[in-house]
Order: sequence, then C-alpha cells, then structure tokens
Amino acid sequence: MKIVELPIEFEFNGQKNTIYPSLIVVNGEITLVDTGYTDFYPLIENEILKNGYEMKNLKHIIITHYDDDHIGSLYDFKAKYPWVNVIASEIESKYISGEIKSERLVQAEEMLEHMPQEEIEFGKWFIQQLKNLKHVAIDKKVHDGDMILHNECRVVATPGHTTGHISLYFPSLKSVITGDAAAHENQEMVIANPHFCLNVEHAELSLHKIKNLQADNYYCYHGGKFTLL
Repeated sequence: MKIVELPIEFEFNGQKNTIYPSLIVVNGEITLVDTGYTDFYPLIENEILKNGYEMKNLKHIIITHYDDDHIGSLYDFKAKYPWVNVIASEIESKYISGEIKSERLVQAEEMLEHMPQEEIEFGKWFIQQLKNLKHVAIDKKVHDGDMILHNECRVVATPGHTTGHISLYFPSLKSVITGDAAAHENQEMVIANPHFCLNVEHAELSLHKIKNLQADNYYCYHGGKFTLL
C-alpha cells in the first residue's frame, strides 16, 4: 500500500501554480483523491499513467469537499470510467449531486454584493465557474470515523474550509491526505486560504485535529507533501 502525489502544474492569471491530487494504491486497486479544475481530466490521467498505473484499476474517487479545483473534472472521470465508485461525506454529497445549492456558491454570491469595483469582474467569473460545474451522483456517503479502502483508511471530519470537508488518515502508513484542511506553506502546515473558509474557527480546530494524529507525512493539496521525519 502506498500514496502517490500527482503534481499538476498550470497557469492562472499569468502565474504558475501546482495542485497535488493523491493516488492511493491498495491491493492492486487505485483510488484518486480530488480531480482538479474543469478540463484537468487529461492532465491527471496522464500523471497516473506516467507513474505506471492503469486506468482500468481505478476503483474509487474520493472528493474531500465541494470546490471547483477539487471536483472540476469529476464528471469527466465518471463519464469515461462509469464503474468508478465516487465517495464523499454526506454533507458534501448534497452539493456535488446538485441536491441543494452549494455553500461555496452561496458564499460567492454574498461576497459579490460587497466587493470593491475592481474585483467584481472576477467575482462574477468565479460564480459562473461554480454554476458550470456538472453534478455527479455519489455512490458512497461517509462519516467521521468510517473505515474504507479495505479498512486501511479512516475518514476524518475536518470542517471549516467547508462544512462537510473530510481528510483521510492511514494508520499503517502514518500518513494523512489533508485536502484543504491544511496547506503546506513555508515549511509548515497552515489553514488553506482562510479568506474563503466558511468557518475559520472550525478550520483551526480541524488543523489541530489532524496535527494531533502525529502522522509522519501530510499530503496537502496546496503545497504538496509535508514530512515531520
């Protein structure tokens, strides 16, 4: 069993960026954690193939939370590999499937009303990005403490960035996939993008919670792997 980082490089507003979806390898099966922005499907698939894995072995996709850089390409993956089992928390499932309007879209629309004039164009663009996301049904809804992936992975509720955000703890590997519960910045783990956290106080508690797991490795979606060894 192992966790493989999938660094995806891209440009946004003229700046180079990298996100780090994760690939979990258990018993010959592979599980993708988060799917990047819309149209990132070929970039992520290419990175999986580059690491020597075959897409026919993709059994699960786990979504840590509803944000456009995490669920953007979920629809494309599910369309090409319909057998894939999509896993998310019960709370986030309602947004991903389109059952109810997402918290992030509600937040974006509320923020637009108070934005400075020079930021309004971006605010409108971001709202449209969220509205363009295609809904996908969730195959398995999980809760805090659930054991998944052949009992090798424990679901850890880490609310704050969004209400239903989850992280993934692997006791045998002493590793955590943090999603946006933590970002790796300047050789430390911090709250990811606190300006957009739906509840900063809860985000701080969640960061403390995953730090208390005392893992050796934390796989952060923003900033990449943080190692305590």
